[in-house]
Amino acid sequence: MAIGILAATDLFHSDLLEQYAIIGELSLDGAVRSVPGVLPVALCARDGGLKGILVPEANKLEAAVVKGIDVIAVATLFQAVEFLAGERKIEPLQLAQDDLLVSCSRCSDDFQDVKGQEHVKRAFEIAASGGHNIALTGPPGSGKTMLARRLPTILPQMSFEEALETTKIYSIVGKLSPEEPLISVRPFRAPHHTISDAGLIGGGQVPRPGEVSLAHNGVLFLDELPEFKKHVLEVLRQPLEAGDVSIARALQTLQFPARFLLVVASNPCPCGYYSDKLRECTCSPQQIQRYAAKVSGPLLDRIDLHLEVGAVPFKEINEERRGESSAQIKKRVDETRIIQQIRYSGSLKIHCNAQMGPGDMEKYCQLDSASMRLLEKSVEKLGLSARGYHRILKIARTIADMDKKENLELSHVAEAVQYRRNG
Repeated sequence: MAIGILAATDLFHSDLLEQYAIIGELSLDGAVRSVPGVLPVALCARDGGLKGILVPEANKLEAAVVKGIDVIAVATLFQAVEFLAGERKIEPLQLAQDDLLVSCSRCSDDFQDVKGQEHVKRAFEIAASGGHNIALTGPPGSGKTMLARRLPTILPQMSFEEALETTKIYSIVGKLSPEEPLISVRPFRAPHHTISDAGLIGGGQVPRPGEVSLAHNGVLFLDELPEFKKHVLEVLRQPLEAGDVSIARALQTLQFPARFLLVVASNPCPCGYYSDKLRECTCSPQQIQRYAAKVSGPLLDRIDLHLEVGAVPFKEINEERRGESSAQIKKRVDETRIIQQIRYSGSLKIHCNAQMGPGDMEKYCQLDSASMRLLEKSVEKLGLSARGYHRILKIARTIADMDKKENLELSHVAEAVQYRRNG
């Protein structure tokens, strides 16, 4: 606005005003302060055919992530006016995008720190390989949170397009660090169970992205699932199905991306020790029933893998031998994802098995007679819905990909059914 006023009153003249976008907050002393949302503005300026953008010094790395546009960083209004008037030369900032992806990627957690729980690690590998949501049920201290926090370490490396999508969201809400202009580590979001529906999904008087969007291309972890307000959990259905969130207001409707891998964890009862072999449960049957009823069936039906996580025996806790590292597991996950990339190379909407539609499953999940009989009996015995039936097929497809098998076999379907027994 200040530059517009100066130009309109003929205090300076510049042909560059039509070629450059200008963003920043002007303080009373003439300094240009940082603002949120610089990355999306830089992308719009590039897509709009502008030559460059003037940004605050603190936002320069964020804007320089965008290729194909000159990023001019200024510290004061005086510098901006001098540049636009042609009296000061400021070199555009250049960043190597490939170096950004490597330099910003780091994670201290590792699956080799987890003792025991081999069947749960197997399920996490399946979840990472096919993009499947996962639910964990077990007593306190069994390692549910520890396992969930390590899931991002075995997910495939983010592509530059994915990193850009996620970074835009963090830029809008002002959560982007000046030292890390590009988020290339898959985000892990773990909101507290007291969160509101606006905090989880997004909203407010001026609509802002919520936790589901901050977890875009990463992991959303909901610990103590039954403690969340029921109406808050119910709003998860849309992003789980569509991969985005629509927020309607009187004058506008905004859409935020929300494609994430969901991990939920809960205790089996209020005290946490129902079915535990070492500690006695103090809850009544009515209390256990009310506790389980806090989470709706339709929401649980949208979660692919359901696991019981038991307490880790002392022998395994005290064991010196460490398990497989995240790097070893990730290598197998990457190989499985490559198979899926090749399979869905002609589709713009499908990137992994969890995103398959009915037509895709009919094409890629054909069963032999033995597998079909097993699946039919399982659906009848477990009382699965059509959605549950499709989830089993998707999981079986992922397990077959992990075995590098083109066709689904009886063993793949049998293992997939096991992950729906508690669903």
